[in-house]
Amino acid sequence: MRKDIHPDYHTINVKMTDGTIVEMRSTYGEEGASMSLDIDPSVHPAWNGGSTRLMDAGGRVSKFKKKYEGLGF
Repeated sequence: MRKDIHPDYHTINVKMTDGTIVEMRSTYGEEGASMSLDIDPSVHPAWNGGSTRLMDAGGRVSKFKKKYEGLGF
């Protein structure tokens, strides 16, 4: 790596939504800085397998299901 072109990579404290603090390496702030998250992997449905809601705008999903009902969808 070339010198003096990369940001400073150091340790910070990240406060999760449930109050736990995790020590991570980052370019954020300075050494020992603290960051609070509004959304983290413990509460976000993309990481915790939360339920997904299927939006049916104008009956498109119903129309699709009816068209292909014999195929096992």
